Amino acid sequence: MNDPINQALDSLKRSPFRSGFALSGRYLTYIDRKGIEIIRQHAIDFISARIAPGFPKNDGKQTPMKNHPVFIAQHATATCCRACLCKWHGIPNGKPLSAAEVDFIVGLVMAWIQRQVVAAR
Repeated sequence: MNDPINQALDSLKRSPFRSGFALSGRYLTYIDRKGIEIIRQHAIDFISARIAPGFPKNDGKQTPMKNHPVFIAQHATATCCRACLCKWHGIPNGKPLSAAEVDFIVGLVMAWIQRQVVAAR
């Protein structure tokens, strides 16, 4: 049986919208230059600040569609806003995310990024 992250990634691949996201050359270069652990820290920071509160500021519009590989990954993995978290991952709106939920989201984002890096090589 698949782990929850792989199950979620497999499900997201079936969505035409979610599967349309990919990391282009400049994002892959950025990941190479910064290193995967710095990207992971950025993911933790972005999720903690923009998604983890029960009622995030500008919810539904807080995650840009470009300018950082984590932002692209959040849209690809439906972790970009609380409505997408609820619809795709069953994480309810209106309560701060638990540490386990943040870990799951960061793990999902990073797994998607790592798949993109591997596919590009």
